[in-house]
Amino acid sequence: MHIRVGLLLIFFALSMPSAQAQKFSKFLKKTTKALFEEDGDIGLGLKQALEFGVNQAVEELSAEDGYFDSQYKVLIPEEARKVISKLKHVPGFENVERDLIAKMNQAAEYAAREATPIFVSAITSMTFDDALQILSGEQDAATRYLERSTRDQLYESFMPVIQDALDEVNAREFWATAVNTYNQIPFVKRVNPELDDHVNNAALNGLFGEIEKKEVGIRSNQDERTTELLRSVFSQQD
Repeated sequence: MHIRVGLLLIFFALSMPSAQAQKFSKFLKKTTKALFEEDGDIGLGLKQALEFGVNQAVEELSAEDGYFDSQYKVLIPEEARKVISKLKHVPGFENVERDLIAKMNQAAEYAAREATPIFVSAITSMTFDDALQILSGEQDAATRYLERSTRDQLYESFMPVIQDALDEVNAREFWATAVNTYNQIPFVKRVNPELDDHVNNAALNGLFGEIEKKEVGIRSNQDERTTELLRSVFSQQD
């Protein structure tokens, strides 16, 4: 009941003219905070939903062929396509596209395994204001909060992991050989596209995309609310 009243206050404030909304904001924040804190479950429910999404996304995408067999499959970067098209006709590089895609997706799998601690830190740091904005936001509001809170840190943390992972499956050496061979073809413009940034961003996009799917499912599908806390919190928005 308290959550429902709090939501009504939020939506009422959003519909007000800006001048009135500013005057109402202090009252709104104080009142909704009291309601939500008295109820006690709203923040816990949102955190549990995010933890569920994170755990499922990391588990699925870090599994063998997790990226390769998903909609987030890491493909050849656009600037590398001209290299691939030329090398397909060079002896020893007939399968260059297939092999490189396989290696990049393996690297993304390795990197995804490192994401959970950073995600968990952001989730546990969620404030009342964060929870309030997420509750009154779009279907993907929790995911976007998580992305704003973690993407830069994940990118920095992923980069050495991506590089090591690419090296572990010999992707960077493979690509360096491919680029060197391409650059020796007469009359072509020399190129040197990097795989690291491409795989890093593709891995992150896949993780956040999968987390978003889980969040939308919990918000819109009662069957995906697998705990009593999730059912209690999100039923207030049905």
